[in-house]
Amino acid sequence: RVQQTPWAETTEGTGVNLTCVHPQIAADATHWYRQFAHQAPQLVATAVRGTKPVREPEGRLSVSADGRSSWLWLGRPGRGDAAVYYCALGP
Repeated sequence: RVQQTPWAETTEGTGVNLTCVHPQIAADATHWYRQFAHQAPQLVATAVRGTKPVREPEGRLSVSADGRSSWLWLGRPGRGDAAVYYCALGP
């Protein structure tokens, strides 16, 4: 079972952290997507372990050492970044 931040709100330019926790599943890789209204999901970032920068939207993706949780940090989100964000587990 995957648990995500149910919703997050911030002001423009103020960072926000989105979480994805799956204690029963050690993921080979964690993928984060975002979906704008009436559009297909877009891949934001993929990581196996550790932290990597994310270019669009600007931020970083961190995956725990055991692969059971991840955090997508949006550093300076703008109005254009308002979307539904999903994490997915897989190869």
